Amino acid sequence: MFDAKSFLKTVPESPGVYRMMDADGQIIYVGKAKALKKRLSSYFRKNVVGEKTKALVKAIADVEFTVTHSETEALILEHNLIKKHLPRYNVLLRDDKSYPYILLSNHRHPRLSIHRGAKRRKGEYFGPFPDSGAVRQSLYLLQRIFPVRQCEDSVYANRTRPCLMYQIGRCSGPCVEGIVSEEHYSEMVDYTRQFLQGKDRQVIASLVTKMEEASKNLEFEKAAEYRDQIQALRRVQEQQFVSQDSEDDLDAIGVSIENGVACIHVLFLRQGKILGSRSYFPKMPANTDAEEVVASFLGQFYIKQAEGRTVPTSILVGIDLGEELELLTKALSELAGRKISVQSKPRGARARFLKLAQTNAATALTSKINHKMTIHNRFLALAETLQLDPIKRMECFDISHTMGEKTVASCVVFNQDGPVKPEYRRYNITGITGGDDYAAMAQVLERRYGKQMDPEKIPDIILIDGGKGQLNRAWEVVKPFMDCWPKHPLMLGVAKGVTRKPGLETLIKVSGEEFSLPSDAPALHLIQHIRDESHNHAIAGHRAQRAKVRKSSVLQEIEGVGPKRRQALLKYMGGIQELKRASVEEIAKVPGISRVLAEKIHSSLQQH
Repeated sequence: MFDAKSFLKTVPESPGVYRMMDADGQIIYVGKAKALKKRLSSYFRKNVVGEKTKALVKAIADVEFTVTHSETEALILEHNLIKKHLPRYNVLLRDDKSYPYILLSNHRHPRLSIHRGAKRRKGEYFGPFPDSGAVRQSLYLLQRIFPVRQCEDSVYANRTRPCLMYQIGRCSGPCVEGIVSEEHYSEMVDYTRQFLQGKDRQVIASLVTKMEEASKNLEFEKAAEYRDQIQALRRVQEQQFVSQDSEDDLDAIGVSIENGVACIHVLFLRQGKILGSRSYFPKMPANTDAEEVVASFLGQFYIKQAEGRTVPTSILVGIDLGEELELLTKALSELAGRKISVQSKPRGARARFLKLAQTNAATALTSKINHKMTIHNRFLALAETLQLDPIKRMECFDISHTMGEKTVASCVVFNQDGPVKPEYRRYNITGITGGDDYAAMAQVLERRYGKQMDPEKIPDIILIDGGKGQLNRAWEVVKPFMDCWPKHPLMLGVAKGVTRKPGLETLIKVSGEEFSLPSDAPALHLIQHIRDESHNHAIAGHRAQRAKVRKSSVLQEIEGVGPKRRQALLKYMGGIQELKRASVEEIAKVPGISRVLAEKIHSSLQQH
């Protein structure tokens, strides 16, 4: 039993972070406090409020704390510890992806590109966008309206004639002297910058003036060009929701919680324009209240962003967080180096944005629950069909290669919530005869199960994508490992029918028994789902391996071209295709490549 009374005598009133451990020494909860003694004392009262807190206190075997100088430091430390230890009683935001931006570089002829990660490259950043699809759509629109270059710098620096993008009117061709004037290109860059800043009306007004001037000067082709740009911009305006009442950058956060599942929907608005939105489903312990879910989400979500200085000026939330609201506002303002407003009761246009976020959160949650119920029902149906106890975990294996080249094996994992993608694995198979699928399957199973297994990660069913021979070989490999496990999984082979059409699969047991399920059976749909995931995962890995080989195999055959020179050639020329099209003179310009070697490289590339 944890001696709370003695422990609390050692706790100061300072701000800080505390870590609660179970009997095995595992951190089960991380929290922050404005006053450590006051907060920790609340856990050890006689009448503890909340089922979750009661369960947490029962599991506590030890508590550690770290004093911080300020509440902001406590918030950051809490975020880092949660991210590192993933305690089971904390609300966990499972999202480690950085947000994409549009980068307008500061070159002589600036380039537009998608950017993720730290902002080390010089230039102007616009965003963040909810996903890369939204960025690509914006870049595509800009390419049609203002043809600013989007090609890689290595390609741009080595062109002697305009590329296809210039031919179809998607680039103004600044890579070749004399095609576009510096003044005209700078003008297009300025329009692009204003468009990305949300100043559509100013851009259109400027283009209208230029169109009228060109018309007066009888420059009708130029006037027609301005007219087309104006029409394209107005079409874009019609497709985007714009509010003239709100010019700030803000995020509206809608929350919906039902049946133990939480959805937090973030609506990204910049200059009153909706860039897009994204739904998050944080992992939360049972009986967690909405205030804790939202507060934990905001801390983890925006602390990460604040490190890259991308927090919006305003954040709208649909739940009153009390003291947490004030703490978050202060901490984010301090981290961002400017004033950040966190509001729970906005009015006017902002209230409409928040309502829209709430509606999207509710809709996304309903969809998630329905999907979860579908997966859960399929698990129950499969358990009933195979006469098993409730199935909690399944793993499926597949092999992919082309004529024995670059064999890759995949392992995918499903639980009762569906695919567990963080636990997907690929294995590069080596040391076997090309095309020997039995040996490949044996190798991947030995590597997967030949090490110490966490009892909770032992599957209830192991699926092998293959027929009777493949299943028997798999059983020979896995059976010795099973003898050391607390439970013995069922192993099944999934053989495709003669026509290889979905719905005609044959399931094979190790005993040799074969059976099929009706094509509309939920149990079969689950098996098809995990089998297809495994197949796609293996193929994706195999294709990546083949592409990697093809990319450098031609250069590897050339004497005198080692890894560093191959890398320099591909980087400087902008890829293998550009290198193949290059002349001897252009190849000789690459650092480290002499004229003689350039001739040898050019000759070898022309022969392939």
